[in-house]
Amino acid sequence: MTSPLTAPGPTRSTGTTAPVTVRVAGWSLHLPEADGLAADLAAWSDTSASRLTATLADAVPADRAHQVLGRKGLLYKEPATRLALCAVHRALGLPPGRHLPDGVDPRTAVVVAGNLGNVATVADLARTVHAEGGRAVSPLAAPNASSNVVASTVALWFGLGAANLMVCSGATAGLDAVRAAMLLLRAGRADRVLVVGAEPADEVATELHQAGRPAFPLRAGAACLVLTTTAVPGTGPVLGPSDGRAAYRRIGPGGFDPAARWGDCYGAAGVVNLALAATLLDAGLPGPVAVACGDDTDGRRELLLDAAPGAGR
Repeated sequence: MTSPLTAPGPTRSTGTTAPVTVRVAGWSLHLPEADGLAADLAAWSDTSASRLTATLADAVPADRAHQVLGRKGLLYKEPATRLALCAVHRALGLPPGRHLPDGVDPRTAVVVAGNLGNVATVADLARTVHAEGGRAVSPLAAPNASSNVVASTVALWFGLGAANLMVCSGATAGLDAVRAAMLLLRAGRADRVLVVGAEPADEVATELHQAGRPAFPLRAGAACLVLTTTAVPGTGPVLGPSDGRAAYRRIGPGGFDPAARWGDCYGAAGVVNLALAATLLDAGLPGPVAVACGDDTDGRRELLLDAAPGAGR
């Protein structure tokens, strides 16, 4: 899952919406306490568990994010933000510890999917203002009340200067974010887009989740996809619409659903499911793989992920 901090150079002028191939040039899964998921997914897909186990290994919880990111800069960072930073750090193939960017990369965008990332902070700030007034709110905590805090923090942390979006559209947020990223690439607004899905599982988030989605327990976790149109031909699985095409396997509702087997990452589920599909293709699973997310309340989304033409497996 390696990709440099600096994106490949631009290859097209801006302003075109002509169809182009979007590839997953890198990915990561940062799912704490997901050891059993690898074996379960390997048995279902009839692929080697070693590749899945390696991808899912070493995912520390948010309170130990310093083991991935280094200690400096994590003060007042919320669990969802910490998990998202860990996922991006790993997708970029960086070694443990803080890595300051050399400058701002104007051609890499960030799109983050999640619904509950800062609800605990918003609830805490509301209680503080109600009880003690606005002057009692810490100026370090107040920015975390912005719903875009995860996406903006990822961009600032890694020096990414193109578009910066946070998608909070319920159970479909993950694949909604992927579609937004594909649009940015095809419109020439970026050469590379980091799509991140992140959800916490704190007390407030869990209570809200259970009120609306009681079927599966909420799980804290994050995943990151590095999408580009400028990857070396033949490398990186290819993303595309399902358009009714047959798929070899399906990940998400109607297929192997991590929400039912391990836990629900809610707004991050679409990104998590795509990263799992990329890992399976890399492990030798024949494609294409249909990737889905959503539910009867929020609607459903689906994309196809297929191995790069000519990729050796």
